[in-house]
Amino acid sequence: METVVSILIGLVVIGAVVAAFLAGMSYRRKTAEARIGSAEDEAMRIVNDAIKTAEQKRKETVIEAKDEALRMKSEADKEIKERRSELSRQERRLDQKEESLDKKVSAFEKKEEEQKARAELVEAHLAELEQMKLRQMERLETIAGLTQEDAKQLLLTRLDQDLTHEKAMRVAAYESNLKDQCDVIAKELIGQAIARCAADHSSEATVSVVPLPNDEMKGRIIGREGRNIRALETATGVDLIIDDTPEAITLSSFDQARREVARMTLERLIADGRIHPARIEETVEKCRRELEVSMKREGERAVMEVGVHGIHPDIVKLLGRLKFRTSFGQNVLNHSLEVAYLSGLLAAEMGVNVNQAKRAGLLHDIGKALDHEIEGSHVQIGVEVARKYKENPAIIHAIEAHHGDVEPKSALAFIVMAADAISAARPGARRENLESYIKRLENLEEISSSFEGVEYAFAVQAGREVRVMVKPDAIDDDHLILLARSITKKIEEELDYPGQIKVNVIRESRATEYAK
Repeated sequence: METVVSILIGLVVIGAVVAAFLAGMSYRRKTAEARIGSAEDEAMRIVNDAIKTAEQKRKETVIEAKDEALRMKSEADKEIKERRSELSRQERRLDQKEESLDKKVSAFEKKEEEQKARAELVEAHLAELEQMKLRQMERLETIAGLTQEDAKQLLLTRLDQDLTHEKAMRVAAYESNLKDQCDVIAKELIGQAIARCAADHSSEATVSVVPLPNDEMKGRIIGREGRNIRALETATGVDLIIDDTPEAITLSSFDQARREVARMTLERLIADGRIHPARIEETVEKCRRELEVSMKREGERAVMEVGVHGIHPDIVKLLGRLKFRTSFGQNVLNHSLEVAYLSGLLAAEMGVNVNQAKRAGLLHDIGKALDHEIEGSHVQIGVEVARKYKENPAIIHAIEAHHGDVEPKSALAFIVMAADAISAARPGARRENLESYIKRLENLEEISSSFEGVEYAFAVQAGREVRVMVKPDAIDDDHLILLARSITKKIEEELDYPGQIKVNVIRESRATEYAK
């Protein structure tokens, strides 16, 4: 019984729980449906509000667009009106200008017609005057019994006879007076100039002698298998003569600058004691640079001694180079100084500008400083140099005329020509056979240097040998023999020389590294 009661109670409880669950579910469903209905109403309200707001905005936008369109139309109408007004003003101005031009054209045409009428009137007057002149000339010819051409010819003939006679008388008197005085004056002037210029320079040789401290030094200069002497001769282009003369070495070269470099190099090597090919080349380059400085100083000294100023620095350097240039054995710088002094003395006696005469005398042989490097005679080169550095035309003419290449046209040119002849003709100044000897050596070096790939060419052994240094990257060993043959054939074709000339073509490649 109790079990049944318990079961009934359990069933009742279960039924209550089920009923409560069903009642909760029903309540929740109704609550949810109420909320959904409320949300749908709210959504409809929001949508309706949005539609009303959008419609209001649309109406406002349409109204604003219509206002903007009206405003733009008003501005466009205003602008069109202004442009039409401006076009009207321009049309009025153009009409006014056209009327003005029409008036000017009419006035011009009227003036042109007046000028034509005047021209015709003038021509008529001129024709009438010409007719009157012809009638007058006919009357004069009738009265004189001569035509116009006959009268003119008669007058010119008489005038020519009178002038010819007077000219002949004046020329005869002038020549007579000139013959009586010119020889005396010229001799007197030249004698005074020579007497006042005491020159003691003598002709120079083509060799230099370098003293040695002892005969052992000769062996050190020659070096092992002659490498030192070969390096020295190659670097300087000078021939070293080592003979039985005790404690002396002779340097032979026609080029004084090369010989001076070789002398300076040899003296320094002897004093230093370190003699080897690398040291020789280093010393040669240093001596060449020092010689350039010495040349400049010699040029400055010459300018100061003569007393001329305002000479371009490049011309001063060229003057210094003349210190190491000879002509017929005469030092060209000393010769130029002599010519400058003599020109100044002659100019002072003749009343010519002394400073110009000294300047022209000093520069008359300036072309010889470059005649090894530029084609042409030293006169042509000197004229080009003087023109390049804006020298006075009178000085340029004196340089051009001092050897008679052009006819002298000024007293200055005659003075420089006379001074040059005096300096060259004095006893002991020159050796007559030296110029041709130097020219032959110069031509020999020029021919050898004319081939492509040649770097240096030195004429040695008094022109019996030429040493040609080639660029190793331009000439290989196969072409070395062909180059030597080509140089030999060209020398045979273009030069006249006694005996034979040995052509040595040298190609040397080096690799240099430094150990650190």
